Amino acid sequence: MSALPRILIVASALLATLTASAAAEPLRIPVLVPITGFLALEGTSQRNGAELALRGSGIAFDVDDTATSPEIAVNAFERALTSGRNREDVIAVVAPMLGTQMLALVPLADEFSVPMITVSGTARITELGSPNVFRFFPGDVVVKAAHARYAVEERGAKRPAVIFQTTAYGQSGRAELDRNLAALGRPAVFAEGLDVSVKDMLPVLSKVRDSGADALLLHLHSGPTALIVRQARAMGLDIPIIAGSAMHQPETAALLTPAELAGVCAESGASPISETDPATRAFADAYRAAFDREPDAFALGQYDGVQMLRAAIRAGANSAADIRAYLAARRYRGLAMTYASDGKGNMAHSAVILCYSGDSRVPAIVKRYENLTGIL
Repeated sequence: MSALPRILIVASALLATLTASAAAEPLRIPVLVPITGFLALEGTSQRNGAELALRGSGIAFDVDDTATSPEIAVNAFERALTSGRNREDVIAVVAPMLGTQMLALVPLADEFSVPMITVSGTARITELGSPNVFRFFPGDVVVKAAHARYAVEERGAKRPAVIFQTTAYGQSGRAELDRNLAALGRPAVFAEGLDVSVKDMLPVLSKVRDSGADALLLHLHSGPTALIVRQARAMGLDIPIIAGSAMHQPETAALLTPAELAGVCAESGASPISETDPATRAFADAYRAAFDREPDAFALGQYDGVQMLRAAIRAGANSAADIRAYLAARRYRGLAMTYASDGKGNMAHSAVILCYSGDSRVPAIVKRYENLTGIL
């Protein structure tokens, strides 16, 4: 064989190797979550759920802390999409659960045409008309309906009071609580917003007591929720406390004694430590082994969201466009619930109410509200 054919054979083999190498470049899912700042507990759960679903998947992922600033989230998103690697390898982004950050990221997701999966509860993120937002935790439209109905229909609240956070999350939840309580004929007799920096809850709790409220509904982040509960118990405020989803987190419950938790209830998308089905128990065991902490609904919702991405890939999706089309059109049976888009990217449509007995920090699920949106 002459030299020229040998050169051509070697060149062809080298080209084939390079082509195969390029084709083998792993798909990427950047994980952008708040793991420092006032949302660190919730954001760490979100990160852990995503990581657990991605481990061993062959999908490349990097975790970037978005803290609590929209600017930091925007910078992290742009870095993940333009860091010198092939942008086409990014098939989706695990996006932060903080509402203000999600609102800042929606235009970027549309610019880069990449779907974002999140467990943010802020209602407005799916009201902006973006085809790239997919929420795997029941939004405020869902959980606040369950929150209000449980307080009024199951606990007999006639004069509810509402304390909410002044963040986008808190404002969103307050608006939905107001709407649902009014529809039930039990509007709030008192409502006040708190900055996340407030530590002395006695002034606002005194106002709740003086209002004659017969139930206290909370829509706060983790730390403020625990402070409200502790200080309400200390001052002897003896009315039912029905909190937002932050209360269901084991890390929030760990800030309180079982006695302080007695009779406290909360809404959530799920409570994996309360379930007894084998699949959820296996998830909880794997989560504990991986992270040495208890799982919560944020972790489970993000886990389910990433598992739906993996189901899309197994079905042949290998681009952001493929993933977006799959998420928009398919149903997926996750551990927490069945997910399906309502056309706006709201994937989760059920909620639970859980309550603490006072004997332990593990709550019992006392009420399930299935398919509150009627989508499924």
